[in-house]
Amino acid sequence: MPARPSRPAHRGRRFAPGPYLLIAPAVLGMLYLLLYPFGRALLISFQDFRLRELIKGDAEFVGLRNYQTLLGDPRFWDVVRRTFLFMAVNVVAIMILATLVALMTERLGKIGRTVVLSSLVLVWAVPVVAATTVFQWLFHSQFGIVNETLTDLGFDSFEEYTWFADGRAAFAILVVLIVWQSVPFAAITLYSALTTVPQELYESARLDGAGAARIFRSVTFPLVRPIFMLVVSLEVIWTFKAFVQIWVMTRGGPGDATTILPVYAVQTALANQRYDLGSAASMLTLLLMSGVLVLYFRQLFRQEGEHL
Repeated sequence: MPARPSRPAHRGRRFAPGPYLLIAPAVLGMLYLLLYPFGRALLISFQDFRLRELIKGDAEFVGLRNYQTLLGDPRFWDVVRRTFLFMAVNVVAIMILATLVALMTERLGKIGRTVVLSSLVLVWAVPVVAATTVFQWLFHSQFGIVNETLTDLGFDSFEEYTWFADGRAAFAILVVLIVWQSVPFAAITLYSALTTVPQELYESARLDGAGAARIFRSVTFPLVRPIFMLVVSLEVIWTFKAFVQIWVMTRGGPGDATTILPVYAVQTALANQRYDLGSAASMLTLLLMSGVLVLYFRQLFRQEGEHL
């Protein structure tokens, strides 16, 4: 019998719509939930949209007037400076503490490591509103354990001290809260990166006489740099858009001491019923955050290119 002709090794693959149809509802739902609010807020930022327009509709298009109003407001620029200060303080504190916790966890035994990681996961799992409420009670002027402890230690000036009436104290409490909530994720991620570093490199460095600081600087950090930089970018986003903690605890007060851009946008939209200015403030917040991340990633890619 004549031999059958061999089939071609490579055939053009047929398009199979089945998998795409299965994920289409989830993708479309996600796009709707993300893109529609963004598009609606962007449209409102170019309109004269107040309480009347919210009820009756038919908002007037005003172009860039809302953005000009915000950019000409000195209070807006004060809020921008406070936002960047708030972000910088939080991110630096988070990364320092998370790195120390990750290094400590790596050196612990199995039981100690399990206890630390379990504690971090439990802290990470606490809902934001619940944690914020706990901090409110900790620093309560009459019933807070912080005032009671400080008074028992001999600091009588802290008896019934109103922490949230002092702008700097309220700012510091919010920093402590956000750092406490953020360190678990950063520490667990960095610890996971540390476990990928070959132990042989540590042994070689020790044989060469390198100390702990030199080993971290020359061996550990270069290998975990990509994960470290990724965590930094995520923490920048997390702290830049922090709203729930501030709104629940201080609503931006006292005065404007804890008002950052997301809080300013909500205050403008709700308290003043200027939904157009609030939407414009949200768009500027997104633009500023994107600008920070673009500059950060450009610097990151430049450094990575120099090390190749």
